Amino acid sequence: MGGRVAEDPGDSPDDHDVSATTGGQLVAGAIDGLANHTNVRCSLIHFHGRVGMSTQKFNFSGQGGLVACGGPGFLTHTKREGLRTDSMENTAHMRALTDTDVEFFRTHGYIVRDDWVSADELAHFVDLFDRDRDERRYRWHRYGHHQEANYDALCTTPAFDEVVRHPKVYDAVVELMGGPVCFGEIGARFMGAYDGELHQGWHRDRPHWPEHPLRMDYIQQMLYLSDVEPDTHCFSLSPEGIEQPILTDNDEQLTRGGCVDIHGKAGTVCLFNVAVLHTATTRPTSAERKTMQIYYGHRDRAPLANDSVIPPLFWQHGDDEARAFYGNLNDVSRLYAQSFGLELPADGAA
Repeated sequence: MGGRVAEDPGDSPDDHDVSATTGGQLVAGAIDGLANHTNVRCSLIHFHGRVGMSTQKFNFSGQGGLVACGGPGFLTHTKREGLRTDSMENTAHMRALTDTDVEFFRTHGYIVRDDWVSADELAHFVDLFDRDRDERRYRWHRYGHHQEANYDALCTTPAFDEVVRHPKVYDAVVELMGGPVCFGEIGARFMGAYDGELHQGWHRDRPHWPEHPLRMDYIQQMLYLSDVEPDTHCFSLSPEGIEQPILTDNDEQLTRGGCVDIHGKAGTVCLFNVAVLHTATTRPTSAERKTMQIYYGHRDRAPLANDSVIPPLFWQHGDDEARAFYGNLNDVSRLYAQSFGLELPADGAA
């Protein structure tokens, strides 16, 4: 049975945190004067998703920087409150990813896109999140450092399927994973205002999978439902490329790859290999952070963990593709199904 490391931020070094956000143009001036610093780990140059973006990487004293790239997305879908009924077909028959996106993922282990989730979808997702946290409070629990989370979000709000299988995100996930994918886990997370010390707890959720072209067993969608800026809580990672040796020592990886703080407006999506070193960065702020965090795996690989129960309405869905996507049942989903008198397929999978 598979497993992952729960996010539990700890102390972090006193590093410089440099960021610049633009509407598609690189703001090099935001990093002027930093080349003489010897302890620059967290540096961010954020490209919004636009056609024709190029990528560039800055290195200060050999400790790395950030690039996030973007491009156009094309998929469309029809939403239905509570449950998607389509079979995830790409109605425009065009890729959500650009070649630049794929190459960036190969060399960094993640991509950031801010053009996949529409304004209407974002408002709908925020409403689902807020109502779930208000009306299903009994399923929200303390998580990690200064977080609340609901990992049974598909049970309490089945409409979160629209986030899980958002067509543009799903299409990108399938392309990066290289074949049919399955649901792994969903986490609705909330981080409130904070006046303590900065905390980070660097970890990898799963080992690298060397047999995969991107060394990727599971991929995560990190969807921001609130604006994330340099003075708020954020998601951070240490980039690594597939041609680089895997460094199991966290300090060695941070020295080589640096730390990237992922900033973006509400609706920003970060897709990343969960084997890449990452953390929640908790910093003093008056702002709240709301995120949806979904794991996707390969259908023929072991389930991720037992944090999320997969509701029967998904793994017994009338649509073949939906049933296959949600059918890699973990132990807790099988246990609950049997407890409620539901019959599982003979092989234990849906």
